[in-house]
Amino acid sequence: MDSSEENQQTQPFFPKSKPFAFYLLPILVLFLAISFSFTKTNYIKIQYLKYTLSPHNLFQALSGFLHTTLKWEKAKQGQPTNPVPSYCVLWMAPFLSGGGYSSEGWSYILALHEHMKKPSFKLAIEHHGDQESVEFWEGLPQNIKNMALELYQTECRMNETVVVCHSEPGAWYPPLFETFPCPPSVYQNFKYVIGRTMFETDRVNPEHVRRCNQMDYVWVPTEFHVSTFIQSGIDPSKVVKIVQPIDVEFFDPFKYKPLDLVSLGKLVIGTNTIALNAGLEKFVFLSVFKWEYRKGWDVLLKAYLKEFAKVDGVALYLLTNPYHTDRDFGNKILEFVEDSGIEEPASGWAPIYVVDTHIAQTDLPRIYKAANAFVLPSRGEGWGRPLVEAMAMSVPVIATNWSGPTEYLSCNNSYPLSVDRMSEVAEGPFKGHLWAEPSVDKLRLLMRHVIDNPIEAKAKGRQGREDMIRRFSPEIVADIVNSHIKHILQDKN
Repeated sequence: MDSSEENQQTQPFFPKSKPFAFYLLPILVLFLAISFSFTKTNYIKIQYLKYTLSPHNLFQALSGFLHTTLKWEKAKQGQPTNPVPSYCVLWMAPFLSGGGYSSEGWSYILALHEHMKKPSFKLAIEHHGDQESVEFWEGLPQNIKNMALELYQTECRMNETVVVCHSEPGAWYPPLFETFPCPPSVYQNFKYVIGRTMFETDRVNPEHVRRCNQMDYVWVPTEFHVSTFIQSGIDPSKVVKIVQPIDVEFFDPFKYKPLDLVSLGKLVIGTNTIALNAGLEKFVFLSVFKWEYRKGWDVLLKAYLKEFAKVDGVALYLLTNPYHTDRDFGNKILEFVEDSGIEEPASGWAPIYVVDTHIAQTDLPRIYKAANAFVLPSRGEGWGRPLVEAMAMSVPVIATNWSGPTEYLSCNNSYPLSVDRMSEVAEGPFKGHLWAEPSVDKLRLLMRHVIDNPIEAKAKGRQGREDMIRRFSPEIVADIVNSHIKHILQDKN
């Protein structure tokens, strides 16, 4: 390596391949949001934040100023630019987007930031892989916002940086869609590049196999993924299982009171004739998912409407959001029921409510607290974030016993739902892959069983929380991640 190349590799890492406005956009968004203390009632400030989320020419000027200011402030405070440890882990994920990969990214960062013992590296984060969401940012706890701004300012040297690309492989360098690529420069410029990803079907498509094999390592969250990734053609020496943490202190049933679901939900089917203040029992099933066929909402509706009637005193709440579709969930449900041929019971339909408004992260535990049981008959899950959140909240869980959730579901801590058969994905990028068809009849039996056996169900809920603490608490997973990174750094040296 000549002197010019050596100088390029050892200077503080601010990727030159990325326009300043794009690179420093998340920093400025976070800085402005924290400085202004946004609230949902402050319309002007929210509109300004939305404006800053777009790559306007204003940022061409502001970004250079912010970059200079941040470095000058550090110099003024007499802080060394590269304190020990010199190694850096740059974790790139859709931190400001919400959704699965976003919440996963935060769970790892929180675990590492709070629970690393004798860290062998410093930690940096970068938004990547999806668009920013104002609502999601506003709903984050203040301590996470403060931590985010701190970690966005971490300086790293390229040749001392391990990059973690926590997203679907289509976002990796070079990306297949418009996003800041991960890694931010060519792979060889960094100490290591690790892909952290997963799939919900029985295989990985050829393009993603190729991209995974470009990585030094590919982290997957379950044994299911270790098997399917290797069978799909990914180098076995690269595939490492790194389980996902769940914040068991945040999702703690003893810290919260239930949220009033009746005030949030829109009644779609049935009538709400049971007065909650009359002292009558009412059993609440909860399901949380984005509205797509994979999530098995059709299986859930079929089982629920066939098994229960108005006289059963049950209710089903669907907390959902669009996925390449509109928000007209009520009509979608009514059309499905009409086309399904399910006959309305003599006493009337058991009620179904839809909650399609944004729920702040700080209110999520209260949603789970309001449920007697959580149910998700999905056709395939990478990890199943709402499942582990419900289990951490000691809520009895009914879930399909296939794909990612097999890592933590057992007959002792939940109600695993058996699969009738495997079916072929009919459309989309994974057409031709296989996923599960959960049993409608078995789901009916399990939902009825949970209602009829409340003591057993609560015991399973308690065991679920104990298992989350024992296997997936932040300190446990932080130690796993730290140990793996320490090992590969020592191996490289």
